[in-house]
Amino acid sequence: MLSRTVQDAMNEQIMNEFHASFQYLSMAAYFESANLPGFSRWMRVQSQEEMEHALKFYDFVLDRGGNVVLGPMDGPAVEFGSPLEVFEEALAHERRVTAQINSLYSLAAGENDYASQTFLQWFVTEQVEEEKNTGDVLETLRMIGGGSEALFLLDRELGNRTDGDQPEAG
Repeated sequence: MLSRTVQDAMNEQIMNEFHASFQYLSMAAYFESANLPGFSRWMRVQSQEEMEHALKFYDFVLDRGGNVVLGPMDGPAVEFGSPLEVFEEALAHERRVTAQINSLYSLAAGENDYASQTFLQWFVTEQVEEEKNTGDVLETLRMIGGGSEALFLLDRELGNRTDGDQPEAG
């Protein structure tokens, strides 16, 4: 059984993950409207992953006999200045999620909740990957600067991402 404190923190994380999914979907829409379908595809897959993360927390809370409480959330940002700015925000977001997961892990450890610690370990590992992959795309965007030819090539590469792929840039 989950303690009330861990349950409440996990419910908050469920909402954080749903918000992340909507944020990435909003970024996908921005890229689609900017005629960058590869970037849009990358963000849509990322949105799906965040939805899956939310549902992992959802199922875990229920599996541990807890109550899932879905609360309100703010809408995602809808205006972005450039692909570089979008990926700067995406990396900042992933770093916030890492801090949230680390905080949850610390809470579970403080309550001697070993099942939650084991569950959260997957997310700790996942966040290393998420920050690296998002950071790789960001660094590629920084390298290409304003080069539209390179942006076009990166767009094509990112468009090859499928649901099971790890997001990478080249």
